[in-house]
Amino acid sequence: MKRLLAVGAVVLTTAALAWAGSDAQPKASGAPKPVITKAVKGEQCVEPTDFMRRNHMRLLSHQRDETVIEGVRTKKYSLKECINCHASETTGSVAAAKDDFCVSCHSYAAVKIDCFDCHSTKPQGSAAMHPLNAETAHYKHKLAAQAASKVSAEEMAGVAQ
Repeated sequence: MKRLLAVGAVVLTTAALAWAGSDAQPKASGAPKPVITKAVKGEQCVEPTDFMRRNHMRLLSHQRDETVIEGVRTKKYSLKECINCHASETTGSVAAAKDDFCVSCHSYAAVKIDCFDCHSTKPQGSAAMHPLNAETAHYKHKLAAQAASKVSAEEMAGVAQ
């Protein structure tokens, strides 16, 4: 009986070790990494990659404010130029599929992208597609983002007028 138990233990241990070294089992490597594809157009980004990964939202917000509120239009940090370079060759978009440039990283970071509620995700001739004029839409967005508490419906209605 002891011999049978010893043989059984050896067989189970060997099987467990073989399975542990197998490539068929799922790897415990954490969350899947984002798919970051190289830009389709352009030689290099307007800033180094590590800087853009940390600061792209600040740059886009600053560009938005300069363009919409102050009327200064430049290409360097514009959403349109980002889309023109980073749209997927497969989907033609930065946000149509899970592996597209913007969606891949934002899904990984669990961050909602609201730019494309109004803007096209694909390169196009004309840029904005706002239901309201761009200045009003961006100003409302800026107020909501800066508010320490929720902006009331009355406050938002006052901005739209």
